Amino acid sequence: MIHSSIRPLIIAFGFMLGVSGMPLSLSAEEPVASKKSINDVIKLPGVQIDAKNRIVDVEAQISLEDGLLELIACTEGTKEHEAVVRINATPIHVHTALLLIGARNGTPAMRKPINEEKTRWMHVPPSGDPVHVSLVIKDEDGNPVERPISDFIRRTEGDPYMPDYGDGGEPADDDEAKESFPDVFAFTGSHLVEGKDGKKQYLADQSGHVITISTFGDEMLGLPDIQSRENGELVWELDPTYLPPLDTKVTLRLQPKAR
Repeated sequence: MIHSSIRPLIIAFGFMLGVSGMPLSLSAEEPVASKKSINDVIKLPGVQIDAKNRIVDVEAQISLEDGLLELIACTEGTKEHEAVVRINATPIHVHTALLLIGARNGTPAMRKPINEEKTRWMHVPPSGDPVHVSLVIKDEDGNPVERPISDFIRRTEGDPYMPDYGDGGEPADDDEAKESFPDVFAFTGSHLVEGKDGKKQYLADQSGHVITISTFGDEMLGLPDIQSRENGELVWELDPTYLPPLDTKVTLRLQPKAR
């Protein structure tokens, strides 16, 4: 019988093996998991897992100095011009790390036909366990300081696509203008698809959509509702108040919330 503390490791590493196309088989003679206790710190490439405190830390760098945002985090060489940070890990490893500490993924937002002719469609909102997102940065003395991701994001004032954007004007005082950015995202889990070679592929590994503000449909973590990615509807921008310089190494911290 498999010990309950080992079971999450088997499930999670089995998930990785299945994605890579390698067969997963366990027998009495084969080791089923690392000998490390589930309470130890576990490491994957670019990822550190504190299982006892249910925290996943991901190595990252600041990827943007100012501008509108579609993502919180992306992979290198994808959408750094629209993301707060780029990560040094593979999204499937981050997904696995969240599974290891007990988070359950759902699905990204999608469209489903509501008639046989597929002429009418309905939007299905994203689902998945809530995950708190923050950045750990170093202060002037080199000490780590954790700040919620909302400290780095603000709602745009005025229309960023008009020539006079940023010239001031009277601030709006309605509820929408006062809205603050959320710190909790849904663990949507992207999608597994069949690749050309017959092996399973994790879509977020291909697109770089690690944590998104806009809804793309293949994100690993996303906001718990549907957000347009059309230029005229982007309403969040980088807030430089606490932002370290471009390319500064930081830690992207993910912590599932109690269900």
